[in-house]
Formats: sequence, structure tokens, C-alpha cells
Amino acid sequence: MALINSEIQPFNATAFKQGEFVDISEADVKGKWAIFFFYPADFTFVCPTELGDVADKYDELQKLGVEVFSVSTDTHFTHKAWHDTSETIGKINYYMVGDQTGTITNNFGVMREGQGLADRATFLIDPDGVIQAMEITAEGIGRDADDLMRKVKAAQYVRNHPGEVCPAKWKEGEQTLAPSLDLVGKI
Repeated sequence: MALINSEIQPFNATAFKQGEFVDISEADVKGKWAIFFFYPADFTFVCPTELGDVADKYDELQKLGVEVFSVSTDTHFTHKAWHDTSETIGKINYYMVGDQTGTITNNFGVMREGQGLADRATFLIDPDGVIQAMEITAEGIGRDADDLMRKVKAAQYVRNHPGEVCPAKWKEGEQTLAPSLDLVGKI
């Protein structure tokens, strides 16, 4: 699955966002940073903990110019029902995309064969619509919004500072590296 540095594929879907149903497509992603946050299903167990964790970081992500699109193969109607009945999901202000046709889930290669459910996967998309980072975990392993924030900041730093890279565990404000012959064998 060689999706890093590939452009997102065309799609059309309906999402629930802030009390409304809205139509979205890949055109709504281009020109800004975006996170596609896939999860298996509404009304489950690990999923609301992850979605709530991202909801807690949404304002900070917005300040970084990042839009969030959570995606499952549930309908936008189911997303609304979950939003209206769960305290954790009720705090979500980002897009909750209904992908009942599986188009988006298949475009990103995270459809569970024979199940009609998305894997637990995260993709970071740059303003050109190009995938810069991805993470896929097994069913029982929840993701961490703090680490996602770190990856967003690193990707934005690298984009804004050509010739520099962010080493392991890099945090905003820490030293980066400028790859060169001088560094070979010295790290």
C-alpha cells in the first residue's frame, strides 16, 4: 500500500457537521491541511474514545489550518443519531462523513474485505491533496490525538522549511536536521 506522496482520489459524500448535513468532495480538501480519520462503526467502544480525543484537539487543529473528516461506512443519519445521544460524540464539531458506498474507504485502501467496515486508520493530507502521513492500527488499538498533533506540526514544518527534516520524537520548537554529507555516520 504505497499511498504516501499520492494524491487523494475523487469522492462525493454527505457528512454531518454542526447540526447540518453537508455534501463534500475531494475539492473541499484541496487548499488546506486535512485529516481523514477512519473508524469501523458508530455506537462502538474504542471509536468514541478516539473521536472524542480528536474533538478535544479540534480547535488547536483549526488554528493550524487543519480540517478533520472522520469517516465510517455508517450513514450521515447514523452519525447524527450518535452525535445526539452520546456525550462524547456530542462534542464533535468536525465533519462526520457517511461512506455507505465505501468509495472513500476503498480509495484509501482501508476497507475490511468482506465486512464493509473501515480499518482504524489516519491520513494526513497536505494543501495539494497529497498524503503525507498515515497510520493503521488493529481493531483493539486506539490512536492518540497528541501524537497526531505532533505529526501535523512536523509535516507543516517540513513543508515550510525545505531542506530540513524532523527527527524521531520531534516537538515544535526543537532542533531539526539538515541532511548532508556532514551528517552521514554522525547521528
